[in-house]
Amino acid sequence: MSAWTSSRFDAGSNQDWQRRLTESLQQSSQWSEAIQPLVTKLSVGKSLSLEDGLTLYNHPNLSEVGRLAHEVRTARFDDKAFFNSNVHVNQTNVCVLACKFCAFRRSKKAEDAYAMEVDAYLEDLGQYAEFVDEVHSVGGLHPDWGIDHYEELFRATKARFPHITIKALTAVEIKHISQLSDLSYTQTLQRLKNAGLGSLPGGGAEILDDDVRAIICNGKESSQEYLDIHRSAHEVGLSTNCTMLFGTIETLEQRVEHMISLRELASETGGFQCFVPYPFLPDDTRLPEAQLATGSEILRTIAVSRLMLHSIPHIKAYRMNIGDELAELALQFGADDIDGTVQKESIMHLAGSTTPLDHDRYQLSRLIKDAGCVPIQRNTTYERFEIYVAPEPKRRKRLQVIQE
Repeated sequence: MSAWTSSRFDAGSNQDWQRRLTESLQQSSQWSEAIQPLVTKLSVGKSLSLEDGLTLYNHPNLSEVGRLAHEVRTARFDDKAFFNSNVHVNQTNVCVLACKFCAFRRSKKAEDAYAMEVDAYLEDLGQYAEFVDEVHSVGGLHPDWGIDHYEELFRATKARFPHITIKALTAVEIKHISQLSDLSYTQTLQRLKNAGLGSLPGGGAEILDDDVRAIICNGKESSQEYLDIHRSAHEVGLSTNCTMLFGTIETLEQRVEHMISLRELASETGGFQCFVPYPFLPDDTRLPEAQLATGSEILRTIAVSRLMLHSIPHIKAYRMNIGDELAELALQFGADDIDGTVQKESIMHLAGSTTPLDHDRYQLSRLIKDAGCVPIQRNTTYERFEIYVAPEPKRRKRLQVIQE
């Protein structure tokens, strides 16, 4: 059957994936002495520790780390790789904060500051609405936009485009709206859900270590606040993603601790559906002390994520950030999702991304097939799936050759 459904907690996973992994690891070839203890843990469903995560990061054989991550990914999803049809509409770049790594935010008085009111937002989205089923909207912390503005925006969006799922507002945006509106996180999220919000993206996690956050994103939500806001979202029935920005000033230990914090919350609530690790992009930003990630480090981080995060089903190779070529390779290093068609994106491209924005489903399916996987179109919440069958290319008309 080409189409099927899943619960938002299973998110398309094989329900017997742990048994499949156990059998696969028992039948797989010899592992190195350093990796074998981790293989044993994974084969019995035991969580990897901080020390295990550091072992994976420091292991000299990247291919072996990637091979183990691919074993886990294959047990869970076979050779499927997921994408969706989406567009990014960033509602405002006006922000009361000034995070060091951000090339997107502007002060309210800046010449290139903008703030889409509801009609302008709907007009912008309307250019893409025929071709997408998700709008991804995050932006700055506008000093004047509280709960009433976003309720109006979401209700108008669902009324105009009922087929489109709204994935919007990072944790710090929820915090900002809550404070402006004198509401709890739960009250804010429930009202936004009632107005049409479908899920939360995971942006803003950066590194869940307050010493790091004090340097790279001072004034944003604390590590605990990020977790509390996502816990509240899960409790009101909103699925969410989670992220990790790496390659700034953090240590390897802080990266692994970040993953463990997310894993623990996911084990508690079952509400995280996808983990999105992405490297810091240096162009036009203000963090000269950043330790920029190499291609091999990006692949390793994706592989480590798959091995550490058993309670989060999907690992995304975020092609808007890492590019198509590396995203394709990452599908053999534990990733199973490459995001979507996107069509339009500002934040990563202002920071230096050069990934094309004109991808359609056919091009994404070609990328996935080139990685040896089966392209699966999904909805936002990983509950509806369909094997994507690309249309046959149009045959070129050939001129008849005149026979003399």
